[in-house]
Amino acid sequence: MLALKYLLTILGVGLFGSSGILVAYDIYIAARLRWLLEQTSGEPGTEAVQRKTARPFGPVRWRLALQLAAVGIVPVLLALSIVVVPDGTAGIRVSQLSGVRPGTLYPGVHLVTPLVDDVVLYDTREQVYTTSANAGNKASTEVLTVQAREGLNLGLAVSVRYRIDPSKLSSIHQNLPQPVGEQVVAPVVSSTYRQLAPNYVTREIFAVKREELRTQAADMIKTRLASDGIVVREVLLRDIQLPAEYAKGLEGLLLKEQENERLGTEQDIKLKEVKIAELEADAQKARDVKQAEAQAQVRVLQAKAEADAMQYTLPLKQKQIEQTKLEAQARKESTLQNAEAAAQAKIIDSKAELERQHNLSEAEANRIRVTAAADSERMKYEAAVLKQNPMLIQKIIAERLSDKLQIMMVPIDGKNFFASDVMRSAFQGGMGASSSEDDSQNPAPVATAAAQRKGNKRP
Repeated sequence: MLALKYLLTILGVGLFGSSGILVAYDIYIAARLRWLLEQTSGEPGTEAVQRKTARPFGPVRWRLALQLAAVGIVPVLLALSIVVVPDGTAGIRVSQLSGVRPGTLYPGVHLVTPLVDDVVLYDTREQVYTTSANAGNKASTEVLTVQAREGLNLGLAVSVRYRIDPSKLSSIHQNLPQPVGEQVVAPVVSSTYRQLAPNYVTREIFAVKREELRTQAADMIKTRLASDGIVVREVLLRDIQLPAEYAKGLEGLLLKEQENERLGTEQDIKLKEVKIAELEADAQKARDVKQAEAQAQVRVLQAKAEADAMQYTLPLKQKQIEQTKLEAQARKESTLQNAEAAAQAKIIDSKAELERQHNLSEAEANRIRVTAAADSERMKYEAAVLKQNPMLIQKIIAERLSDKLQIMMVPIDGKNFFASDVMRSAFQGGMGASSSEDDSQNPAPVATAAAQRKGNKRP
């Protein structure tokens, strides 16, 4: 609908502009032709030219322009008759002839009489009127100061949520000053709290009867503003500002009261602890009595159970004694049998050991005999070899004396040997020295060495 209104407005303005442009164009063309004719009137042959070009000048098209203007008035009037009330607002029609017309225009599209009725819009959403408790807050917020019964000045921070009743917009527009929040709501709130505060002392307002004061003030404010078409939703008492000296004294008094309450609470706690201790002692006593009775009953039951069990226990004990005797007799017999078996085993072991030792002695004697026979036979062979080669014993002695000696066997006669004399002399001198050295270091005789060699060959 707003698009239609704007379209009609544009159309009307366009028609008015077209009519004006048409008149201006006709006037411009007529003036231009006259100027051209005046410029050519003094030149030769102008009369012939004028006769050829003479034609009447067309008049200005006033009629067509008036028709366009008349047609343009229609969409403009239609656009002015369309009123759109936005959300959150409501309007009333104020006639230039009869004043405020009854009825409220709610959000939406409405038709009014153009050029006669005006629409005045009011905000119907909830609004908040706020006061502060002292001048140190926002400068734009009103400071609300009231007097208590003692005459002390108190600062109150109050918030009032209200809205305008759309059904009473005509009365509000005719009777109430504008703006409503500053001219109507603010005085009512201030006068109400200033009227009620002297009924209470400062301490009651600050502590115990704060909610009572707020409730009474809210009821009075709602009643007084409802008659003016203002609906109050909620009244809040946010803060109370006390005088500085009174606040200090009240703080000290509150601290003392809190201390008194703390002591009273501690005393109650102590009394409760004593009562709890007494109750616990009684409970413990009762538990001990019950426990003693229960133990006595248990002992009686145990005695009865033992007496009943003895009837079955004695036969069982007798059977256990007989069984123990039989087990002892069996252990005794098994012990004797084990001792006899151990004695027989020892006898068998001793016999086996004697037989083993006899076999070992026979084996050792046999070994000695075989060794002796082998040694005697070896000695016979060695004697025969030494008898055939007497120089072999000297070689054996030389080999046994030192491992650093080098021995060379040469014939004694030295025939056909180019160094027989040298070797013989060297051999004799060397052998003599070696014999003397080795005899001094190893004085053992040759027979002992041979005996040792024989002993080494024994197994």
